[in-house]
Amino acid sequence: MTKIKFIEADGKEHQVEAQEGQSVMQAAMDNLVPGIVAECGGFASCATCHGYVDEAWLKKLPPPDSAEEGMISCAYHVQPNSRLTCQIKVTPALDGLVVRLPVSQTSE
Repeated sequence: MTKIKFIEADGKEHQVEAQEGQSVMQAAMDNLVPGIVAECGGFASCATCHGYVDEAWLKKLPPPDSAEEGMISCAYHVQPNSRLTCQIKVTPALDGLVVRLPVSQTSE
């Protein structure tokens, strides 16, 4: 199992165990992490699983493809380290991954 830490905008932390091959979004959903809406179910078509990957982890991830980049541009509260968590596949190399969550997945 790969451990992933999600940190809500208010600082509340959620450490979850994820299975290899599932998405980071699915790990959040399976563990009821607040702040991940995932309206489209992981098809990169809604941007409601948007998260900020800690800088130390960005280099360990494949870069976003053009579809992900396009969808991120539609997300709210975008930062340079924004990613769609549905597009990040869990691997053992991601053990300890830290993903911070935006204040909201909507315009609020």
